Parts: sequence; structure tokens; C-alpha cells
Amino acid sequence: MAASQDWISKDFYKTLGVTKKATDEEIKKAYRKLARQYHPDRNPGDKAAEEKFKAVAEAYEVLSDPSDRKQYDQIRMFGRGGPRFTSGPGGAGGTAGFEDIFGGLFNGGRSGTGTGGAGGINIDDILGSFGTGSGAASGFNFPFPGGAQGTSRRKGADIRHKISIPLRQAATGTTVKISTTDGRNVTARIPAGVGDGQKIRIAGKGAPGVGGGEAGDIILEVTVEKHPVYELKGKDLYIDVPVSVGEAALGAKVKVPLLDGKAVSVKIPAGSSTGKVLRVRGKGLAKGKMGHGDLYVRVRVALPPELSDEAKKAAELFDKANSEFDVRDEFARMAAS
Repeated sequence: MAASQDWISKDFYKTLGVTKKATDEEIKKAYRKLARQYHPDRNPGDKAAEEKFKAVAEAYEVLSDPSDRKQYDQIRMFGRGGPRFTSGPGGAGGTAGFEDIFGGLFNGGRSGTGTGGAGGINIDDILGSFGTGSGAASGFNFPFPGGAQGTSRRKGADIRHKISIPLRQAATGTTVKISTTDGRNVTARIPAGVGDGQKIRIAGKGAPGVGGGEAGDIILEVTVEKHPVYELKGKDLYIDVPVSVGEAALGAKVKVPLLDGKAVSVKIPAGSSTGKVLRVRGKGLAKGKMGHGDLYVRVRVALPPELSDEAKKAAELFDKANSEFDVRDEFARMAAS
């Protein structure tokens, strides 16, 4: 960001009520407190509060950026009794302050151009005394009246916010209300099918701009909460469905609930084991132009926590009838591979 001419006269540290040695966190904390206090929504029609809010926003935008803060500190140092410069031929050995030297550039002094004409001041010569060369090379980037750098209009900072929503709301879409650091409440629409970790940008709802600049944005980072039954992968829906031993062995049709409250009938093939995955096309989530995803049913054979004597005898008979089938044969071969 280009330095602004009026930085010399503005004490951003005083505006935020912090010391020059304040940490980034202290600066942020001070800004949040003052922004809430003077925000226009809390002070409708109060011009003084509005101006104070703008001043606080400008101070924070400069001091929260390490590069801008360093540049601001340098300019303030030279403008308030810092290093002095030996005057030119008309100075008779006196000294000239920062304001005197640059006054010709900003206020039409001895040289109307500041380019080193007769009696003029050469910006390269002045900044060269620091071993930095021209203003552009030095990092000061002083604005010239009417020049490309002569404006202090700046877009407001983006505000980042994290939200957590249930999986069902992520699937169907929802509306959430968030509170910003400056005390505003913003309503945001979360689209259907939003994924875990996805970022949503809300344009123009961030920190106010400076000098007539546009407001920043709010960037929401969404966390989708885990569900005890459903799992969302993109637009596909995964669900673990418990089945009895008889259903798994003989085959069956079971009703599987969907996120929208409806249900779909799924055929469990005979001889299904835990871990078998069945695909039901088009029963996942609708996601814009991508269409509907699919439903993936994962079979889980469930046993009662306690077996009756009759059930135990039936299990023994079942094992005897299938004694030639080694249930761990494939498992052993996979482990040995």
C-alpha cells in the first residue's frame, strides 16, 4: 500500500490507544473494542462517531500490516524531530526538517516540480543520503499531488470467520447469522452440498473501506459436523445399515432412511457379509449442475448382545452345516501377501 502524505500528522497509535511497542494482538484487541464502540449501526446519525470509526479503521489497516507499519514509523520518525538534514545553498549551514524539505514537493515550494531545477529539490538526492536512491526504491512511495499515488482510498480488510453446521444442514443448505469483530450481525446463505473445510466469500460485508474505498469481504470457513449415521463425500452419501444374520445369509429387502426424511428400499443379496457395499444411484445429494449423487449402503451384520439357548444351538447347527467354509481363509492369504 502506498504511503499517504497525511501520515506525518496522524498518530495511529494514539488513535487506537496503544503504545508504539504494542504487539499485533494488542493492536487487534484495541481495534475491535473501538470499532464496536463507534460503529455507525450503534451510533445512527452521530457524525462524530462515524468520523472516529473511520479513523480507527484507517489506523488499524496501517498498523496491522507489518510493511505499512514499518513505513509509517519511518515517515513519522523523520517528520517529528528525527534525523535532520543539512540545508541546500540557501540554508547557510542551518538545518531543515522533514517538513521543510518535502514541503516544496507537497505544497509548491521553491521548485514547482521537485525535480532539481534552479533552486529546486531533487528527491533522489535527498533519499540518496540514506543510501536508498529514489522514493520508489526506498520503500516510501511518497504520493505526489495528482499522481497515481496521490489517493488514500483503500479497500477494507477481509474478515475471516469459522462456522460449524450439522451435516443435514450442509446437505440441504441453510442460513446462518454471524457477529463480526466490530459488533455487526451478518446473515449468510450456506448453499446445499457445502463440504467440510470449504470457504464461502460474502462480498462487501468485511471491514469498511478507507477514504471512500469499498468494504472488504467476509470469508467463512465451514466445518461440517460428523453425523452418527450419515457420511458425506462430495455429493455422495454413505450409510452403515445393520442387518440380522438371517437377512445377511438369506437375503432381504430393507428400508434405508435418507437425509430428506424419505426412505429407499435396498435389496441385500443372500450371503452378504459385513463390509459389503451396495450402490443406489441418484439417492445422494443434489448439487447444482452436477446433478444428484449416489447412496452407498455398507452392510453391517448385527448380533444381539445376548443369545438365548435356542439361538446358540441354531448357531452351532449353522456352523456345522458350513464346516467346509473357512471364514478366515481369504483374510490369511491377504495378510501373507
